[in-house]
Amino acid sequence: MIIKPKVKAFLCSTAHPLGCEEHVRRQIQYVKDTPAEAFPAEAPKKVLVIGCSTGYGLSARIAAAYRYGAATLGVCREKAPSENRTASPGWYNYNAFDKLAAADGIWAKTLNEDAFLTATKKKAVEIIKEELGQIDMVIYSLAAPKRATDDGTVYRSALKTTGQPFISKDLNLETLEIVEGRMECATEQEIADSIKVMGGEDWYDWITVLSEAGVLKEGSTTVAFSYLGPELTYPIYSHGTMGFAKKHLYETSVKITEDFKDRGIKGYVSMNKSMITQASIAIPMGPIYIAIAKKVMQDKGCYENCIQQMDRLLKEKMAPGRPVIADEDNIIRLDDFELQEHVQKQISWNMDHITTENAEDLAGLSDYWLDFYNMFGFKFDNIDYDKDVSPFYE
Repeated sequence: MIIKPKVKAFLCSTAHPLGCEEHVRRQIQYVKDTPAEAFPAEAPKKVLVIGCSTGYGLSARIAAAYRYGAATLGVCREKAPSENRTASPGWYNYNAFDKLAAADGIWAKTLNEDAFLTATKKKAVEIIKEELGQIDMVIYSLAAPKRATDDGTVYRSALKTTGQPFISKDLNLETLEIVEGRMECATEQEIADSIKVMGGEDWYDWITVLSEAGVLKEGSTTVAFSYLGPELTYPIYSHGTMGFAKKHLYETSVKITEDFKDRGIKGYVSMNKSMITQASIAIPMGPIYIAIAKKVMQDKGCYENCIQQMDRLLKEKMAPGRPVIADEDNIIRLDDFELQEHVQKQISWNMDHITTENAEDLAGLSDYWLDFYNMFGFKFDNIDYDKDVSPFYE
């Protein structure tokens, strides 16, 4: 099969198996090539990553495996390929990671199941019991538009604001024009459903199941990933449905630490920077801010991609043998570079002055699109995209 990108708006319906492998390989190489202090013996060596196949979850798994030397069990739900259709990029990503880790002598296994379901949690427990014994870190990076519970009820998240509709500049991803975007207000039900999907309930359920099964080591750490952004984006994030969900996620971190204190288990939220990921590009008016932020941070020399963020998290913010570096609310701030005053001042200026004509200069759209295509395994300069390849990643 000759695999080419098929793109409409923020969706790409194809993925390239060799390109996705290259995407994973380059992240692995970054960690290998980046020096760090040797960690003490108590560094996590058996890590569960829930939502492990793309974005921050994938990068966190790579960082844990190659910075800590940890065995990792990943959980995700990705579409497998067929004779006439490629798999989702996440399917190729986790298969590539499992293969590359094994080649480097690092234990890795992925459970391709719905992480929200109790049955999946029980399967993960059995794998841990049989092959790892106990785990000492849980990374929660689940991003999903909907959640089906054990009784069959389906909850759908809504990417909306609250209070009153929000109007701002937006980027039309099909025409590349700067347009006016409008985000509607959520209903109370949409807020509740968004919390159900994107809040901390499932994270807490995972910790409960793992603890009760005896497969979560005493003194373990668990971290969930979040984003709220600067005041400029508050109507989209902090004051929107996502803000309610992320507040619940934070409250869950506090609840985990309190409810499992007898076993020394501590929960944290890592507030990450804005990033071009499959989840973030679907957020209304998100791409224009993300593109501008990346351009500004690159110009100022403080930009980090996914693997750089996750490697910094594990080797600095959560360095084994040292206290976790968090703010007064016990939140780990990986958005610290993005929220610097001089960075935000320039982002705001670019946002105020951006037009269709100067979008490349102020938002670096060509670089934005390169990141977009890379997520699906395309536009890597060492991959022959005219070559016939199997969609089954053989």
